[in-house]
Amino acid sequence: MDTEGACPQNDYNWNTDDELEVFGIPSPSPTYSSQESSGHSVVESSVTCASADCTKLFSHFVGMGFSREAVIKAIEEHGDENEEDILETLLTVTASVEDPIPDVSNKPSSCAKKSDKQVDIYDEGSCPRSPENTFTIEKDETLSILVNMGYPLEEALVAIDKCGPEAEICELTDFICATQLEKEIDSLLEDPPNKKHETSNSTHKKQRDRYYLRSNKRMKLQEEKKKSIIFKESEKKPSAIHMEMIRVSSNMRGFSIPNEHSPVVSRKIPSEVSGPPYFYFENVALAPKGVWSKISRFLFEIEPEFVDSKFFCAATRKRGYIHNLPIHNRSPLLPIPPQTIQEALPSTKKWWPSWDKRTKLNCLLTTIAVGPVIERTRKYLDKCGGEPSRKDQENVLRECRRWNLVWVGKNNVAPLEPDEFEMLMGFPKDHTRGGGITRTERYKALGNAFQVDTVAYHLSVLKGRFPNGINVLSLFSGIGGAEVALHRLGIMLKNVVSVEILEVNRHILRCWWEQTNQKGNLIDVEDIQKVSSNQLRQWITKIGGFDLIIGGSPCNNLAGSNRINRDGLEGKHSSLFFDYFRIVEAVMEIQRNETL
Repeated sequence: MDTEGACPQNDYNWNTDDELEVFGIPSPSPTYSSQESSGHSVVESSVTCASADCTKLFSHFVGMGFSREAVIKAIEEHGDENEEDILETLLTVTASVEDPIPDVSNKPSSCAKKSDKQVDIYDEGSCPRSPENTFTIEKDETLSILVNMGYPLEEALVAIDKCGPEAEICELTDFICATQLEKEIDSLLEDPPNKKHETSNSTHKKQRDRYYLRSNKRMKLQEEKKKSIIFKESEKKPSAIHMEMIRVSSNMRGFSIPNEHSPVVSRKIPSEVSGPPYFYFENVALAPKGVWSKISRFLFEIEPEFVDSKFFCAATRKRGYIHNLPIHNRSPLLPIPPQTIQEALPSTKKWWPSWDKRTKLNCLLTTIAVGPVIERTRKYLDKCGGEPSRKDQENVLRECRRWNLVWVGKNNVAPLEPDEFEMLMGFPKDHTRGGGITRTERYKALGNAFQVDTVAYHLSVLKGRFPNGINVLSLFSGIGGAEVALHRLGIMLKNVVSVEILEVNRHILRCWWEQTNQKGNLIDVEDIQKVSSNQLRQWITKIGGFDLIIGGSPCNNLAGSNRINRDGLEGKHSSLFFDYFRIVEAVMEIQRNETL
């Protein structure tokens, strides 16, 4: 697997039908389509433009750092063929704003939601130069480096003013870190009203430890900065300078996969998070540029493990995982699940045409094809009479890949049934059935779930570590993929605190808990944002501490199929990642203090 490092090129080298069809990259419409809609569109444009050129123009200027609203207005005013006029209007609007440089948040704090956008001072769209600009070129470059390293704009400006524009980066970062540490200590020394506050040696020790940890991270960021390419104005440049990029390997095998000889991998986990408690975080691999670098930076700079579930089942599912689990002596769930479509769905073999070469399904999404898509495909194949031409085959296969359609009769395709979803995702039959749950809700719940066999392979290293049962804090539990994986591994669930916002998902997990005769305790919690440090401390006192914190925050603003508000970690839903980090950090600190 590729290691973490600066990567000014494309972060992803995936060009398969999986990404083209599933992640929302538009493809030409089938030539056999009628005037009917081919189903719910996977791609929606943020601009009311009919031409592909207009969409590209919109993406180009948004990528330069201009706001969506400003770009839309400029295109509407000048049309999509006057690029220079559009740029001039955007620069004029941007220059009129008092502070054109977006505020980039600092290194992780417990509850702040960070921006995923980085500042490129050299990019005219991000910060246009003018005679009135009081920044020198040198100060601009230094400020850009500090902001892209994760320091707040205000603190970076103060450091440059205090230390001078000629100061080295290490001197400026030392000044910022010292200022932050001083603020933290001052806040601890201020007694809240009507409460006693003790200032002890252990308190100061924690602050020193945090300072050293922050300094280590700063030093690593500086090393990455030296490897980065800083583009000059005369050079062709991307929309932003990415100081630290994690390159995603296209083979998606992670550190190891079952039944395949893998080279011995060693990785360094910071001693303060070497576990237990162990933590495990999951999200889509194909996230916007810089997202996994930021997630890694928050989660103690641990290298992500990118895995495609096609190595575990008959469907692809590209995901990234960051965890502090051991990575050696893993073992797969038994029995090994079906590895191809026809092994998983043997009844389809009779009708499967020889020109459909698929052996794996694409990523299982939260929706399926609507009736008109199926009916139109059937009618078209009937009209072909014999075997379709190569072009017609490609058009049919495009729809089959997009919607994961399988062959159920002569010239007849159909979407997967919910129980087939369950089997492919590693859940027991009828896991999501009953209790008044609709088919639509079942598809949505399963499409957002863990692939159980993949997650269980990673968690298998815990089998011998908790012979008396495990205490789990399950965040964004969904329908209980983590709980099912641990149960199938034979690890007793002693206490599980499950945090899940949707009532239908909580009901599914509760039913499974009762049907499998779990002997432990299941505590349901609705809203992760309401989980406080005091609540965590109460749970830890009651059950004796958590052994595993597991979950995957919503991918709504990260997934490639979202072409409207793919805003990264600053998006409305995906920003809940910071609550995951907040809780992990709080649990570790509380349990560490209790052992002192």
